[in-house]
Amino acid sequence: MSFTRRILITGGAGFIGSSLAEKLIADKDNYVIIADDLSTGSLKKLPLQPNGNWRFVKCDVNNYRDIAEVMLGNKFDYVFHYAAMVGVRRTQENPYKVLKDLNGIRHICDLSKNTSVKRLFFASSSEVYGEPVDLPQNEETTPLNSRLPYAVVKNVGEAFLRSYKKEFDLDFTIFRFFNTYGPKQSTDFVMSKFIRHALKNEDIPLYGDGRQTRTFCFIDDNVEACTNALYNNAFVNEVVNIGSPFELPIAELAQKVIDITGSSSRIVHRSPLEEGDMNRRLPDITKMKQLLSRPMIDLDQGIRHILDNLDFIMNGYHYE
Repeated sequence: MSFTRRILITGGAGFIGSSLAEKLIADKDNYVIIADDLSTGSLKKLPLQPNGNWRFVKCDVNNYRDIAEVMLGNKFDYVFHYAAMVGVRRTQENPYKVLKDLNGIRHICDLSKNTSVKRLFFASSSEVYGEPVDLPQNEETTPLNSRLPYAVVKNVGEAFLRSYKKEFDLDFTIFRFFNTYGPKQSTDFVMSKFIRHALKNEDIPLYGDGRQTRTFCFIDDNVEACTNALYNNAFVNEVVNIGSPFELPIAELAQKVIDITGSSSRIVHRSPLEEGDMNRRLPDITKMKQLLSRPMIDLDQGIRHILDNLDFIMNGYHYE
C-alpha cells in the first residue's frame, strides 16, 4: 500500500506525542512510526486504532545506533521530534540526564538532513522564556532568559534547527509548548494531579501562595494546530507558540477543579519550589490562531472532557 506521507514521531508514547499520533493515523494517507524508549511514555497511550498505517518501535533517540536503524530503514517525509525528559521536578532532579537529550536532537538533525526528510518539527517549551520580561510572550520579540538545564537544552535544540537550515537547508518548525492538558496526561502534572486529588476528596497541594499564573491548552487544540502546520505547509522555518491566551492563578485552578468535580478537597499550601516555578506564563498565540479553524476549547469544557475519560488519572498513571 502506498502512502502520501511517511512520518516519524519520537516520544510518541508520551501524552502529547501519542495524541499527535492518533490524529495523524486517522488520515489514511499517512504512515506513522511511533518511536519511544518507554522511560516516561507508556504502551497504554498508543493509539487504539488498528495498526494498518502505523507501527511502534522501542527506540532511544539518544542512542545513535537505535535511531539510525529506524530512520535509515524508512524513507520519512516528516519527523516530529517530541522525545525528551519532561516535568519540572524530574528535570531539576536529573540535570545530567536532561543534557543527554542534546544527543537525540543532534542525531535527529543529522539523520534528517542525510535522508529524505522534508521538514523537522521540534517540541520546544515555554520554559525557554524564563521569568517573563514582557507579556504576552512573543516568538520573535520576547527574550529567552531561563538558565534551567531543561530550558537550555530546548534553546540549544532550537539553535540546532536554525543552524541545520542555514548549513544544510533542512526545513523546520519549532513549537513552543505552554501547559497542555488532557485525558492521557500523567498525574505528575498540575491539572491531572488536581483532578485526581479532587475526585478522591484529598487535599490539593499548592507550592507557595498559588498566585503564580499559567495558561492551559487542551490537547485537541495543541494537536490540531501542529498537524495543520504540516498539512497547510505553514510557518516553515519559524517558531510557533502553542498554548492558550487565558491566564489563571494556580490557586484559582485548584478551586475551579474542586467546584466542577463537586469535591470536598481542601487547598493546602506547601513551601515554594526552589527554582523553575515562574511567576507568570502568557503566550502570544497570533500564529496558533491562524492554524485553528475553530474556537479554542475553554478550560471548563476541557476539564469536563477529562472527567469523561478518567482511565489514566484514576488508575494513577505516573512515570516510573
